[in-house]
Amino acid sequence: MLNPASPLARLLDGPMRPGVLRWIGLRPARRAAMRVVEEAVLLVGQGLEGDRYAGRNGARQVTLIQAEHLPAIGAYLGQEAVAPERLRRNLVVSGLNLLALKGRRFRMGEAVLEMTGECHPCSRMEEEFGPGGYNAVRGHGGITARVLEGGAIRLGDAVARLD
Repeated sequence: MLNPASPLARLLDGPMRPGVLRWIGLRPARRAAMRVVEEAVLLVGQGLEGDRYAGRNGARQVTLIQAEHLPAIGAYLGQEAVAPERLRRNLVVSGLNLLALKGRRFRMGEAVLEMTGECHPCSRMEEEFGPGGYNAVRGHGGITARVLEGGAIRLGDAVARLD
């Protein structure tokens, strides 16, 4: 446990600039094409309405990835930035280091979420991107979160840590 009076604890609790929600994708069924939308509803304890993972009531109700990581993953694959739907994440956020939300709650639109962990790549990345796909996504897969307060989210909404 980190001493709350330590210099590191003060840095971790320091201010963070809000990010912006840039992309929303719903996975209606296993292996189905992502449905890209401009707004969606986050349901308490479930996830995104219309997503195949909604209602599973676990730690992985919603997945998020940083927009800034899409060109990095593409570069590791020898191509341009990868399209978010190829990574099968729900939400793309820019301007905010998602790992800085570790153990934190954050607001997005009308909803409040809590980071539950890192979202590591799965073996499907090899299928999607070819040999090396899994390793290209390692360390850039984003985070998982659970929904604590439901509500609507829309492209352009601020994403801000709650202190």
